[in-house]
Amino acid sequence: MKSSMPLPARLTVLAAKTIGGASLLAFVVFVLNGPVPLIQLASSTASALLLDGLLCIGFFVQHSGMVRRSFQDRIARFVPQPFIPAIYAIASGLALGVLLVAWQPTGLVIASAGGPFRWAVRSLAVVAVVVFVAGVRALRHFDPFGVRPIEAMSSGRQPRQVPLTIRGPYRWVRHPLYTAMLLLIWSHPELTADRLLFNVAWTIWIVVGTILEERDLALVFGAEYRRYQRHVPMLIPVRLEPFRGGQAAGPDRE
Repeated sequence: MKSSMPLPARLTVLAAKTIGGASLLAFVVFVLNGPVPLIQLASSTASALLLDGLLCIGFFVQHSGMVRRSFQDRIARFVPQPFIPAIYAIASGLALGVLLVAWQPTGLVIASAGGPFRWAVRSLAVVAVVVFVAGVRALRHFDPFGVRPIEAMSSGRQPRQVPLTIRGPYRWVRHPLYTAMLLLIWSHPELTADRLLFNVAWTIWIVVGTILEERDLALVFGAEYRRYQRHVPMLIPVRLEPFRGGQAAGPDRE
């Protein structure tokens, strides 16, 4: 971070990295080990599931609503454009933090994997990490907390235009980071009632959110991205032949 960065910019970058990073770390722990009961708000399984469902909906509305181009165009009237990605990361981190802290475990076990099958389910987490790391390495411009536009503005540079990435795992699946997320979500060997709710809700949200995101990507990249869509699956790499297309200029949303 540049020492000449104005104080509001420095505070925004610090908050985005701190809140965003802490919430992501807590989310990984939550997904791998299950929720940690911190606040008792529900008195029954039904009320716990209702509250957990509302927590999921609240996060989905915030996360998917703020990332839409129409929302960002509106907020740009009041906030400098370079700050918007970092503010989005802060808001998402806070919303995710609320979900993790207020989550109500039910203790009602629906299914539990044992023996070799348990290790097979657990291995999905290892595959998820491999896919995620490969996806990040392929992007080369990964900015999960949205701080690069602020750093570029503070140093007097124009934000770098990031190309549409079609290399590494992106040659087999259009959204490998989301694929890794799905694998991680389903990698826990015990399926309680609240965990089933979480897994199903987040899977539906990821699929629907990816479809909506692709509308924006098609607008940005045009015919090149639509060609990419025709040849590469969205989330499940069902084709053995990798995509051999090139790159098109523009931002990569992941």
